[in-house]
Amino acid sequence: MGKKLRLMAVIAGMDLLLAAALLWTLGILKLPAFGGGNPVLERFVSAAGANDALGRPKDGLSTDTGQPTDTGQPTDTGLPADAGPGDGVVSEKRGNGVKCVALTFDDGPNKECTKDLLDGLKARGVKATFFLMGESIPGNEDLVRRMKDEGHLIGNHSYRHIQLTKAGENAVCDAVDQTSVMIEQITGERPQYLRPPYGDWNDNLECKVDMTTVLWSVDSLDWKLQNRQKIVKRVLKDVKDGDIILMHDIFPTSVEAALEIIDTLTPQGYTFVTVDEVLID
Repeated sequence: MGKKLRLMAVIAGMDLLLAAALLWTLGILKLPAFGGGNPVLERFVSAAGANDALGRPKDGLSTDTGQPTDTGQPTDTGLPADAGPGDGVVSEKRGNGVKCVALTFDDGPNKECTKDLLDGLKARGVKATFFLMGESIPGNEDLVRRMKDEGHLIGNHSYRHIQLTKAGENAVCDAVDQTSVMIEQITGERPQYLRPPYGDWNDNLECKVDMTTVLWSVDSLDWKLQNRQKIVKRVLKDVKDGDIILMHDIFPTSVEAALEIIDTLTPQGYTFVTVDEVLID
């Protein structure tokens, strides 16, 4: 009696097809032979071939759509553990399906490096985003004007490269505003995007500064590596559609690496855009 109760409990937990197959196997349910075209048994055998012993789809395939149930893509941001000028977390906003990446450059403008970079970008028809540091602007106004004239996006990187969360809210607002005023006087437009040095930011500062904060998803570590090949290798290893790449236009090796990254990714179908295009929902 105990065995029958256990058997009935097992059957009760199965769907009709599995229960019928079990009863047929035990000789309790008499069905015509499989070769005779029994539709119930044929359906069971067909379904069983696509599933594992627990009825789960094999190989990660869903039996109703045939699409992978798990893409295997990481859900984190893939940010490196190293802390340098600008480690942080990029917003979870992504592109709208277009295969694109945004090259961004901090700490400029630099008289030699930024000029060479602008020349290379112009020759390739590529737009980038520059987060300017206030103290680097005097004497380089022509470069800032050129960025605007050639269609690049200009953002604010505060006045000096310090940790803003330790500077005090009022001091931060003054430094950011001062830099925005300097940019506006040259370009006629006030920047809308801010990248805090070191990616150092918090909610209190977010409320004080009425700008969109932009961090990144791929850190080139160009400031640390200062080697064209190593920078290129690091970026190409991690880059994917919708990424924001962090670089600095104050090192010759960074300029060389950025142009090689463009020349490598363009034939792969990537389009280079400014960060405002990546951040559009």
